[in-house]
Amino acid sequence: MVDKLFALGDIVTMKKPHPCGSNEWEIIRMGMDIRIKCVQCKRSVLLTRRDFERSLKKVIRTAQDAPAVDARTDE
Repeated sequence: MVDKLFALGDIVTMKKPHPCGSNEWEIIRMGMDIRIKCVQCKRSVLLTRRDFERSLKKVIRTAQDAPAVDARTDE
């Protein structure tokens, strides 16, 4: 079995969509547990790493691909 690579800030697709209808999730916390946030409705879910890896379908965008946002600007 090939290990799936994911990192903090990645946008991923899970096997089952969120009840709001969105299928995109952002990884917002990593450790023994992984917290993911629905991109559409902003709700978050805490999963064990094992459950997360089992239900991960694919990584859509990595955090490195995302456009950089300057923290000093108020836009």
